[in-house]
Amino acid sequence: MSVETITTQPFKDQKPGTSGLRKKVKVFETPNYLENFVQCIFDTQHEQPDAPLVVGGDGRYYNRQAIQKILRIAAANGCTRVILGQGGILSTPAASNLIRQHNARGGIILSASHNPGGPDEDFGIKFNTPNGGPAPEKVTEAIYTATLHINRYHTLDEPDIDLDTLGQVLVGDMEVDIVDSVSAYADLMERLFDFDQIRALFQSGFRMRFDAMHAVTGPYAREILENRLGAPVGTVVNGVPLEDFGGGHPDPNLVYAKELADYLFGPDAPDFGAASDGDGDRNMVLGRHFFVTPSDSLALLAANAALAPGYNGNISGIARSMPTSQAADRVAAKLGLPCYETPTGWKFFGNLLDAGKITLCGEESFGTGSDHVREKDGLWAVLFWLNILAARRQSVAEIVREHWRIYGRNYYTRHDYEAVDSTAANELVDTLRSASATLPGQQLGSYTVDYADDFRYLDPVDASVSANQGIRIGFKDGSRIVYRLSGTGTQGATLRVYIEAYEPDPAKHDLDTQQALAELIDIANRLAGIRERTGREAPTVIT
Repeated sequence: MSVETITTQPFKDQKPGTSGLRKKVKVFETPNYLENFVQCIFDTQHEQPDAPLVVGGDGRYYNRQAIQKILRIAAANGCTRVILGQGGILSTPAASNLIRQHNARGGIILSASHNPGGPDEDFGIKFNTPNGGPAPEKVTEAIYTATLHINRYHTLDEPDIDLDTLGQVLVGDMEVDIVDSVSAYADLMERLFDFDQIRALFQSGFRMRFDAMHAVTGPYAREILENRLGAPVGTVVNGVPLEDFGGGHPDPNLVYAKELADYLFGPDAPDFGAASDGDGDRNMVLGRHFFVTPSDSLALLAANAALAPGYNGNISGIARSMPTSQAADRVAAKLGLPCYETPTGWKFFGNLLDAGKITLCGEESFGTGSDHVREKDGLWAVLFWLNILAARRQSVAEIVREHWRIYGRNYYTRHDYEAVDSTAANELVDTLRSASATLPGQQLGSYTVDYADDFRYLDPVDASVSANQGIRIGFKDGSRIVYRLSGTGTQGATLRVYIEAYEPDPAKHDLDTQQALAELIDIANRLAGIRERTGREAPTVIT
């Protein structure tokens, strides 16, 4: 095996965000761009060097080419074994499962999550640590620091390998095991949920539709829903992963999964509908003529956890990201469980999960998960819902409304302003941050400000501090407005505004969400000067 050392120069824009490094495909195609970042992973991550490395991605454009480069660099850096998803495809939760199952040194996951794919669209890469979760800040900072000084990378002059045939192949002296990742993941789901009970639900005539959005979960959903659970063939639609996601935007919300939403609200609606995103870690859940918010979904899964064999009597705590509604807090209080409020980013849940402080966790951005892996898991959430539906034999709407009668309803919405000028977005947040000290006690319409701050998180496990995580404005009646800039896009900034109001009165639980929150929405717009600062008359996406 002959190792080649290629001279290179640093790139200035290789700082990974909370979800890894995301750029346009054409940036990753720049000579040495991907190679630099991958080499810096090997230069900085030395834990369990003799253990295998897991590699795979969501199948988007450039996935195959990137994997061939990664394999050659891995072999040149002394990696002895790689576990690779067949065709180079691994959903993000399935990759996390393989890392944990094989006690791997970590994983290199290729995805830009819910962002569009194609030659002119987005690509991404991230490193998951040996616990199976996204790299914590100390790891991403070490990789980034290395990119600022890199002057060479190691590779092999080896031909591309066949990514599609199961079995073993060598890249230099490195063994590459090409595995069926679907079966390992499906086996895990079968241990967590009552497949016999769900199978009986389908046999009773229960109908559902799962929209894989031409993304990575198609093969997983077909194997589990149609093959193992007996759902009719055709239950999974858009099930073939495509490099450009069929020209769609693989983000499971009411805007980008409109076809599914229209079907669930149409005259021939099935009992249940669900969708997942580009890399399989997000989910949208719908009943017949009924949308379940991700915040409510987390609360409902927690409240009904005893119905799933893998969670019956085995819940240690619950965690939610700060912008997520406080519905889960009410369930935790009733069950006598701790509930943690973390910054946005799944890595913050990882510490709590590893320490055994929580079992269930979720974010309002359609991400829900548990201690079975260290990533959010879209198909897992769908199966959890199916387990609840199979056990209770009620409709989605009946289950949710009964939950509201017990716990009250947290009216909740998120307004996204995508691709906003970064300077304008940062100035908006900086102005709110400066003004927050003067807001408590002020009367804004019919609401009185109780507190205003920039969320600061003290990790209860390692005592690390994460500051400036989002502007929170809380009102005396429990309502909230939260402003936060998101780093998931590749152009400009995404301003997310979260509005929440608690309603204990069952007689007021069937209001339209946007109408119920109308005054708070107006306050949020005027307080931040969104129209004046961004030039936007309306959000890009409302969920």
